[in-house]
Amino acid sequence: MLYWVMKHLLLGPLMKLFCRPKVEGVEHVPAAGGAILVSNHLAVADSFFMPLMMPRRVTFLAKREYFTGKGVKGKFKKYFFSGVGQVPIDRSSGAAAQAALDTGVRLLREGKLLGVYPEGTRSPDGRLYKGKTGVARMALESKAPVIPIAMFGTDRVNPIGSKMWYPHKVVVKVGPPLDFSRYEGMAGDRFVERSITDEIMYALMELSGQEYVDVYAAKVKDDLAAQGKHVAGWKEPKPAERLPESKAG
Repeated sequence: MLYWVMKHLLLGPLMKLFCRPKVEGVEHVPAAGGAILVSNHLAVADSFFMPLMMPRRVTFLAKREYFTGKGVKGKFKKYFFSGVGQVPIDRSSGAAAQAALDTGVRLLREGKLLGVYPEGTRSPDGRLYKGKTGVARMALESKAPVIPIAMFGTDRVNPIGSKMWYPHKVVVKVGPPLDFSRYEGMAGDRFVERSITDEIMYALMELSGQEYVDVYAAKVKDDLAAQGKHVAGWKEPKPAERLPESKAG
């Protein structure tokens, strides 16, 4: 109930008023059945604008910390994220990561739209980073179509390092579904899963027009933190040494 109240009565109208969001290609989202909505990740605002512009409810796998805070703020965050249908996952270990993938597959088999950021974290500089293979595993095990989505302008609405939101035009561009049914039964093959993930990232690169960097965004952030540098505004001039493959296998 809270999901629809927030979308249609509270946050949604304000977001539409100040950011004039526009969606292109929404006809690619299936009217029923499970599907994985894979998106680039520029800002926290992505998780608000993408569901706002989709015709069906979108569920994200949210990190457990959103549900375990203490005090009034912690209880509010737990109530908010639970109310809008987000599912808590533990990302602290290999076993926890597998449990998260199992949860994603279960939701897809239940016919839900699952929002996934293959990069695993927000881009530190607006470029597109190497995708993690968990999305490929979920696609293979659930047999759900993968639908690429490119977000534009959310990094201007909610800049890195800022807790404030600012008025700015947002565009959500939906691409044609990617079908990996030809790899049925090959879940667990790391070479196949990497190839599929690269194909997904190639589709996102073409849809978003972002420069691709063949490094995990999380590693870049860790390296910056180790050097005592701020993520906001950082950009390494070195070009990508490899582009993701346009086709798997």
